[in-house]
Amino acid sequence: MNKIIRFTIREYMAAVKTKGFIIGLVIAPVMMSGGFLAFLLLKDRVDTTDKKIAVIDHTGVVVEALIDAAENRNKNEIFDEESGQKVKPAYFIEVIKPTSSDTMQQHLELSDRVRNGELHAFMVIGSDVIHPGEDKLGDDISYYGKNAAMDDVRRWTGWPIYNHLRKLRLADAGIEESQVPELFQWIDVSGLGLVSVDESTGDIEDAREASPIEALVVPIAFMMLMFIMIMFSVPAMLNSVMEEKTQRIAEVMLGSITPFEFMSAKLLSGIAVSLTSSAVYVFGGLFVLTSLSLQGYIPFFVLPWFFVYMILAVMMFGAMSASLGATCSEPKDAQSLSFPMILPALIPMFIYFPIAKEPLSSFSTWMSLIPPFTPMLMTLRMATPDSIPLWQPIVGLLGVILFTIIFVWAGGRIFRVAILMQGTPPKFANIIKWAIRG
Repeated sequence: MNKIIRFTIREYMAAVKTKGFIIGLVIAPVMMSGGFLAFLLLKDRVDTTDKKIAVIDHTGVVVEALIDAAENRNKNEIFDEESGQKVKPAYFIEVIKPTSSDTMQQHLELSDRVRNGELHAFMVIGSDVIHPGEDKLGDDISYYGKNAAMDDVRRWTGWPIYNHLRKLRLADAGIEESQVPELFQWIDVSGLGLVSVDESTGDIEDAREASPIEALVVPIAFMMLMFIMIMFSVPAMLNSVMEEKTQRIAEVMLGSITPFEFMSAKLLSGIAVSLTSSAVYVFGGLFVLTSLSLQGYIPFFVLPWFFVYMILAVMMFGAMSASLGATCSEPKDAQSLSFPMILPALIPMFIYFPIAKEPLSSFSTWMSLIPPFTPMLMTLRMATPDSIPLWQPIVGLLGVILFTIIFVWAGGRIFRVAILMQGTPPKFANIIKWAIRG
């Protein structure tokens, strides 16, 4: 045991004292959250180039609402009140008379003007949008542009058009607009949590407004952090064992320690590195959120589960990583095994969004109970505002413990056989044979 502890300390110090560890500690969260940070930094940076939109209005009375709305927007919304600088593009509406012959030819000509940059986009307002019929002919509004799905102008046109359509329908029904002013008042549906009871005072507390931070950002942050911890330590074990084997360092070390002690020290050092890194991120995150008075979004009950799952995940993946590293005789062998080794940790990264959105669904439940995926996905589910039944993280934990024992047992047998073998490529059949027969 003393040898394992001494070798673990040596491996741990060798890992955390390197510049790569310090740089990775800083860069990893930046890389993982780069898109979110870029969004925050660039959200106010918009293209202020004026945009001209051509409109073909088959009703003859709807386009005037767009013209009025655009003029009001250009006058009151595109300039910063304090600096006077232009912060939004101006919108200009060009009215196009509908053709009575070939409509497709007219649409083609307008499309060419959009391609040439003369127009930003063009719209076609159907003739029956005021009073749509059952046949659905002529009651559509079409927006044509280079990137219509993501176009802010398309989204902006919705309110002025539909607000004007309501007014026209009231007028046709003989109802004065002044008689029903509330008809044009839009009321948003507020998203709230659940009413609860304060355990310390017994008072009923009103529900808190639901936040995307609580619903998505915090759960995904927990899962991403665990992924970073796995990537911090597990691939490094494979390369470390491979280098020590190819450089004949392992042969010297095995003269004083057994293969089991060698592998155990590798796993313990990987766990220690992960705990060090995660402690920096977790306590740093708690400090930042507390400083911003956002501690209400922190699911403190998840933290013990997070560290337990992370330790088991590092042991589970690390055992196979170290054993696969022992089968490699040259760097290209390690490269070929790197992707299959981290694949179980990558799969949750492709399915996290539907699970974060519906954490209680059957898909979310069963995927989070598959042991290689459990550490990341169960932590993600528990960090969401939905209450996960207690039996699920317990069953998930038991499954991970069982798989960790199997992985460590199999990895130890592979490690013992392969660590001193030279010149034998890591074939899948051999790896399975060594894991079963030893």
